[in-house]
Amino acid sequence: MTAIVDTGPLVAFFNRSERHHHWAVEQLDRRTGSLLVCEPVLTEAWHLLSRFPRTQEALLELVASSAIRVAFALDDNVQDIVKLVMKYRDTPMSLADACVVRMAEIHARAPVLTLDSDFLIYRRRDRSPLEVIHPSMSP
Repeated sequence: MTAIVDTGPLVAFFNRSERHHHWAVEQLDRRTGSLLVCEPVLTEAWHLLSRFPRTQEALLELVASSAIRVAFALDDNVQDIVKLVMKYRDTPMSLADACVVRMAEIHARAPVLTLDSDFLIYRRRDRSPLEVIHPSMSP
């Protein structure tokens, strides 16, 4: 099953010293098809992996090979993003988080793979919870 991937699992996948490295490897390995991301998630991951240039290259190679697919255009969704950021301003919601929530609305059958517990709070436009894959929910 395809999933929408947030920043945390991507960073944990590449960083063996990350607390959730093994969980991220297991989760990403069990997905079929491309993993869906937005450019803000890739930007955050790139920044967080800056101490590991080879992992940055590997991240781009996953995009080039279509294992990770950018499946979101901010300019097509900017009004919805503004509404989400305003709705969750008390959380607060990052641009990457807002894009992932919007992607979960667009790709309704794709769960969100994340380390961020805020995704357990976020809701779709129709107020339904997101389908989330999070370490706290793993057996």
